[in-house]
This record gives sequence, structure tokens and C-alpha cells, in this order.
Amino acid sequence: MPLRTITDEQVLLAAFREEVTREAAFTRLVELYQERLYWHIRRMVVEHEDTNDVLQHVFIKVWKYLDNFRAESNLYTWMYRIATNETLTWLEQRKRRSSLSLDDEGNSELSGRLEAQQGFDANKLEWKLQQAIQSLPEKQRIVFSLRYYDEMPYEKMSEVLDTSEGALKASYHHAVKKIEHFIKNN
Repeated sequence: MPLRTITDEQVLLAAFREEVTREAAFTRLVELYQERLYWHIRRMVVEHEDTNDVLQHVFIKVWKYLDNFRAESNLYTWMYRIATNETLTWLEQRKRRSSLSLDDEGNSELSGRLEAQQGFDANKLEWKLQQAIQSLPEKQRIVFSLRYYDEMPYEKMSEVLDTSEGALKASYHHAVKKIEHFIKNN
């Protein structure tokens, strides 16, 4: 009979389910995933303070629903999906508050907020890349960030965004073309 290998994820989940070790397990979970989730959210909402607000909501949801996690997907994929959904909810609420469409004027607003961030040099290619990304429609911006920055495979992206791999590949392709066009013409 072969021995079953227990993963760190399984150990962490088991520790979370025990009242005595729950807080320590959750603290470890935050330590493991906080930075990657932060940058995933930051690329969509731009500002540090807003990112921290969304990230806090993500970890509140993780705490609340981790007992119900059925391990049908990887723990990180599950948390990534929560982070993506929380970010989209935050963006939608912000759009409603400001009465701007993220596909139209809202992108220029995000781009303008980018200009206010310290450490950006408008002469550098990275600056142009950030402006180009902010000019994309919301879905393309998310798909591009997941693929380009996080190097997430389309299969995992499909789980996170609950859409087909083909649609994701098309979105990424269109995003890349728009970014290339933006960089060449600006």
C-alpha cells in the first residue's frame, strides 16, 4: 500500500480547523499569500491604500469561509478568486460612486491616479506599460495582469475567473495588441 504524501496546504487547513491552532494557522496563511495577493489587487486598483482595504476584505472572507473550503482547487487559486471578486466588487462600487465607466472615462481617471504615484518616471517604458494597462477594458486588464505579472496558466485563470480558456487567450491576445499599439503611439 503506497504512502500518501501530506502537503503543507493540508497541514495548514487541518490546523485551521482545530480551535487551538486556528489563529496561528491563519497567521501563517496570511504570511504565505499576502504579498502575492497584494500585488494582484494593486495592479487593478492602483493605489496602495485602496489595495490594503481590498486585501483586508479578502482575508476577512478567507477567515469566514475557510472551514467550507473543499479542496476542489488549490488553496491559492481559491484565495485568488476571492481576491479577484473582491477587487471587481470594489471597482464596481467605486464606479457607481464616481458615476464613471471604467471602460471609458474611468480608465483615464485610473491613469491620472497613476501619475500621482511616486517613483514613476514618465520617460521609462514601465511607465508607458502601466498607462497602457490602465487604458484596457477591465476584463482585459485583469487577464493581462494574471498572465503577464503572475504568469498564471490559462487553466488556473479559467478557475479564478470562471470563464473558458479560449476566451481568456483571446482577451490576452487583444490586450497585448492594444498595449503594443499604445506604447508605439504614445
